[in-house]
Amino acid sequence: QVQLAESGGGLVQAGGSLRLSCAASGRTFNAYVMGWFRQAPGLEREFVAAISRFGASTVYADSVKGRFTISRDNAKNTVYLQMNSLKPEDTAVYYCAALRGGSRWQAEDEYDSWGQGTQVTVSS
Repeated sequence: QVQLAESGGGLVQAGGSLRLSCAASGRTFNAYVMGWFRQAPGLEREFVAAISRFGASTVYADSVKGRFTISRDNAKNTVYLQMNSLKPEDTAVYYCAALRGGSRWQAEDEYDSWGQGTQVTVSS
C-alpha cells in the first residue's frame, strides 16, 4: 500500500479557488490510479475526480465538471485537485485515494489506500 497525505485545504469565499495536493510515499506511485473524494457533514463520502496512472485519462463527478481539474506529477509522487469557482456546497473534507488494479474509478470500495483528509470550507 501507499501512504497518502493531503494538504492545501482552508477557508475561501464563494467564487474563489484552492489547490489541494496529495503526496504519496513509495516508489510505485505510477502503478496507481488516483482519486479524490469528499464528505460533507451528515452525508456519505462521494466521488469527485480520478486520474489514470500516467495522466492520460480523467473522470469527474457532474457536480464539479468544468470547475475542478485533477492532475498528477509522477516525478513528485503527487496528485493535485485545482478547484475554481467554489460554491458553499463544495464544503467538505476532501480525501485522496489510491487504486491499484481496479476499474471502477468512482467506487469508493475499489480504492486501497486513503489519506486523512483536508477540510475545505466555502463561505457564501
